[in-house]
Amino acid sequence: MPRATLGLGWFAIVRLGLVQASIGAIVMLATSLLNRVMMVEYALAAAIPAGLVAWHYAVQLTRPLWGHGSDRGRKRTPWIIGGMATLAFGALMAVNATTLMAQNPVSGAAVAIMAFTLIGIGVGASGTSMLALLASGVAPERRAAAAAVTWIMMVAGIVSSAGISGALLDPFSEQRLAFVASGVVIAALFVTALAVFRLEPSTPFGVDAAARGQVPSFPEALREILAETAARRFTLFIFVSMLAYSMQDLILEPFAGLVFDMTPGESTQLAGVQHAGVLIGMIVAGIGGSAFAGRLPVDLRFWIVAGCSGSALALAGLAAGAIVGPGWPLTANVFVLGLCNGLFAVAAIGAMMGLAGAGRKTREGVRMGVWGAAQAIAFGLGGFAGALGVDIARRMQGQDGSAFQLIFAIEACLFVIAAGLAVHATRKAPSRKGEVVAV
Repeated sequence: MPRATLGLGWFAIVRLGLVQASIGAIVMLATSLLNRVMMVEYALAAAIPAGLVAWHYAVQLTRPLWGHGSDRGRKRTPWIIGGMATLAFGALMAVNATTLMAQNPVSGAAVAIMAFTLIGIGVGASGTSMLALLASGVAPERRAAAAAVTWIMMVAGIVSSAGISGALLDPFSEQRLAFVASGVVIAALFVTALAVFRLEPSTPFGVDAAARGQVPSFPEALREILAETAARRFTLFIFVSMLAYSMQDLILEPFAGLVFDMTPGESTQLAGVQHAGVLIGMIVAGIGGSAFAGRLPVDLRFWIVAGCSGSALALAGLAAGAIVGPGWPLTANVFVLGLCNGLFAVAAIGAMMGLAGAGRKTREGVRMGVWGAAQAIAFGLGGFAGALGVDIARRMQGQDGSAFQLIFAIEACLFVIAAGLAVHATRKAPSRKGEVVAV
């Protein structure tokens, strides 16, 4: 299939990063802020917001459908805008559902399920189409840096949205919640529309206009992906690595409090240290994977394997610290974990971009959708499995330290498996023309 000239420059990459930041801002509103409001202000069971968040991840199994739709369409921009609008509407509906649950739990729960269904669809449609546009329009040597830029901006969107929303919500009232949520949603939609305005050319990146009709049907596209060894291996790698990555999300702060006697403020600061490490790791992988591309005998596989291996060692350190207790260099250990997580995450996304264009008939959208679905399911299962595993281990063993040690050891093993999978999954793959696509 003829390829068009790759055309996204650094300014265009930053504009797509603004889309990612907008997605992160609205998702923070729905999955973090409303989680706290349900549990604290309305005294609802923790299982309710946790179940809704898990449901929005499950809905993202539809990502391949949205990616395939953007492949068949003339442009990806309408899918980005449409997905963001759906996400925004779902977030506002979730706010209304939260206040309704305090008065009528059954009706509120029904509205909340519909709202988080729309949130999952919106994230899937906008996020998958944005990544597909990035994958098809970015030159290979810029992929790691492009992944770093967009993910750092997503984190920045989450942080800024959380900070501003938190400041404006005090003193809490339902009217303030509605006002703040509306402000976040309107700002995110405006930024997205401005970011993608005239960004995409009339002829899609990476595809000759005459070949547009050659896009296969959705079942045919899935069969092609499942028939490819490289695609199957990469899907498995994404699932295992993101499962390991997310298992510590809900247990790291309780671990710091139960085993190291940290106060809530101190454990929150520890989480901040981890996120700082993630950001630094993303920057290092972005620079290392792009600035020296083609100049050193190091490709994205190196950064993926280094990140997964380093994450495994850091988790092994946390497992040891769970037994040693206070006196273990916990802060440094958590920083290293975040650093290595950031290294592998950005490199994996860069490799994903490279492999997304390797299909003979299928294009970037449906492939990004398949891998996005694997990631979403891993995130949903990972957090739940980590928390449930600690609860079961604490009941069986009767000791907090040994319970956390077991879960951290399992995570470390998963990262070792992911490193092995990465070696095979990111090997050079044949492209549509039969040439070799390096990742």
